[in-house]
Amino acid sequence: MLLGIDLGTGSAKALLLATDGTTIGEASSSYPVHAPYPGWAESEPGDWWSAVGEAVRKAVGNHTDQVQAIALSGQMHGVVLASESGQPLRPAILWADTRSATLNAYHSLDSAILERLGNPITAGMAGPTLLWLREYEPTVYTEARWALQPKDWLRLRLTGEVATEPSDASGTLLYDVVSDNWARDAISALNLRCDWLPKIIPSSAIAGYLTTDASEHLGLRVGLPVIAGAADTAAAALGNGLLEPGLVQLTIGTGAQIITPRSQPIIDPHGRTHLYRAAVPNQWYTLAAMQNAGLALEWVRGILGLSWQEVYTKAFSVPPGCEGLTFLPYLTGERTPHLDPYIRGAWVGLGLHHTQAHMMRAALEGVAFALRQGFEALEATNFQATQVRLAGGGTAEMPWKQLLADVLRIPLYATTVTAASARGAALLAGIGIGIYADANDTIKLAVTPTLAATPHSVDSALEEAWMRYQSLYPRLKKL
Repeated sequence: MLLGIDLGTGSAKALLLATDGTTIGEASSSYPVHAPYPGWAESEPGDWWSAVGEAVRKAVGNHTDQVQAIALSGQMHGVVLASESGQPLRPAILWADTRSATLNAYHSLDSAILERLGNPITAGMAGPTLLWLREYEPTVYTEARWALQPKDWLRLRLTGEVATEPSDASGTLLYDVVSDNWARDAISALNLRCDWLPKIIPSSAIAGYLTTDASEHLGLRVGLPVIAGAADTAAAALGNGLLEPGLVQLTIGTGAQIITPRSQPIIDPHGRTHLYRAAVPNQWYTLAAMQNAGLALEWVRGILGLSWQEVYTKAFSVPPGCEGLTFLPYLTGERTPHLDPYIRGAWVGLGLHHTQAHMMRAALEGVAFALRQGFEALEATNFQATQVRLAGGGTAEMPWKQLLADVLRIPLYATTVTAASARGAALLAGIGIGIYADANDTIKLAVTPTLAATPHSVDSALEEAWMRYQSLYPRLKKL
């Protein structure tokens, strides 16, 4: 059996997988994200460690002796400053943290160096965060031996070995997508340290072996091979069998991500989408990231005082287009396509004829329109979707899926995989110890997606709302 551990933003998930692809056990354990100041997002690595131990013990149950290997996946972009032995020197700074929004150092880089980074310059990634730490916490910055991604810190704690792998390294804004290695020219130009960046090994490589302390914490045997693993999005793509170009995964959670595999690194000429290494050798994926999806819907639901059942019954009693009401979901800024951490949300067009139901439907439409802008940004990178698969907890309800299909103008397919990142990690564990020959050998284990929603004929009111939505960002930005 194979164990995948996913270190998420708010919880750790563990999944025990039989080698035939059957899920044997699955569990999660949550931990808080702290915001001591506006725009900050931090976690205590010690909380991660405790949660991982709890989740693994629950997922493995009485199958302890049958676990053959472990692999990890985890949230991207964050920074754990640690000592030589892996002791955290301060709370981890997470991907959602915007304290590094002043990005002058990056924007002053030579254009040739910037282009080789292959990604838009956004707050919350490791490079900008490290610049902030150098300026505002110089003592910790100087004392740190390692600057690690969250799952790489966890692997250090499990094995005593330090490493990263391409899918996480490529999400740091310190990675050269052309040379497929650390961007030493950029790191030098930014006057950041190179010595604290770990070596890069393949995602399916054995990174180390479970130590005595870690085995006692997890309830597993000493010496289990621990495979490098992958960033959560890359691991989820593998877990869902998303390996062929043209396949698309739309994940709706707190934010939303649209990803598609690439056989070569195609850099967005407009700088609106991200380009990262996949968990598979010699493969990449393009990602459009929208900041506010489930986050915005939960906020609107809360201020309107609705249950989730009421959200759908009320919202879909209102005609498409919400009789002129538009919601812009930029509650925490926006990534694709605007790359604007300062923009904020709004309802536009409120009138006396609008009700609670109109406001809720407008929020659903606004999030769907944001996703459509993400798809259009992907299409500008020479991309054509052959199949779009839904994932994440934010796509469960049929009326919502139908609205998404109507707005995106494409059939949508659903998958029943509930912990795709942890599943992908478990598959990497199997590749790492030779149970599977390679990633292609795992496709046969993927859950076949089923048709979830087909777009209705074009609704003129919905299309008018879409046009209205597109026109509002430039005007809102001026306020």
